[in-house]
Amino acid sequence: MSKLVTSLSLLLSCAGFVSAADAPAAEKAKPYPLDTCIVSGDKLGTMGEAIVIVRDGQEIKLCCKGCTKDVDKDPAKYLKKIDEAVKAKADGKAKAPAEAAHKH
Repeated sequence: MSKLVTSLSLLLSCAGFVSAADAPAAEKAKPYPLDTCIVSGDKLGTMGEAIVIVRDGQEIKLCCKGCTKDVDKDPAKYLKKIDEAVKAKADGKAKAPAEAAHKH
């Protein structure tokens, strides 16, 4: 199984989806929780296949290779944005049932 994962990581790195340096980290990375590019805000897939990178153990999906440069300049900034987006999404879900209950 390990050889399969390594081979898949190598294949993805050759295809440009995961950099060679990220291939081993991609196996253990936290999955990307959003359906939009953390840099541009565009819905993933609108510009072709999402670009997948891993920074500090977090998988990041981007709309294009250009956004990779922004993440590489300041990865902490974008990792923080991911955390904030996840918290906001969770807060939105937590409020939805209460609002629905008030409508009934």
